[in-house]
Amino acid sequence: MAEGRDGKILIVDDQFGIRILLNEIFQKEGYKTFTAGNGIQALDIVEKEEPELVILDMKIPGMDGLEILKRIKEKNSQVKVIIMTAYGELDMIQEAIDNGAITHFAKPFDIDDVLKAVQKELPI
Repeated sequence: MAEGRDGKILIVDDQFGIRILLNEIFQKEGYKTFTAGNGIQALDIVEKEEPELVILDMKIPGMDGLEILKRIKEKNSQVKVIIMTAYGELDMIQEAIDNGAITHFAKPFDIDDVLKAVQKELPI
């Protein structure tokens, strides 16, 4: 693993608009960002790019967020994962935290709150 922090963030969401929004915000803050629309892409990026932090939507068609989270942690247990959920998925939040997620945000989220959480976990 590379020495020091280079501020790599992977954004995983099946909604294109959310990926673009978060991507722009974090790039403006100086982070190096990657985006994935599904679990296969996300795991491929985790392997190739070794992001330090993943923002992961829990409701993704195909491989769901919990499965993606478990596989990310298998590949690299040091990766910090922040999850996003739709309102009412409390059981999923607890299971995600049990599997290593550090915090969660409910959609629709306040972008400033997400940014602050990322900056706290991944100062650059």
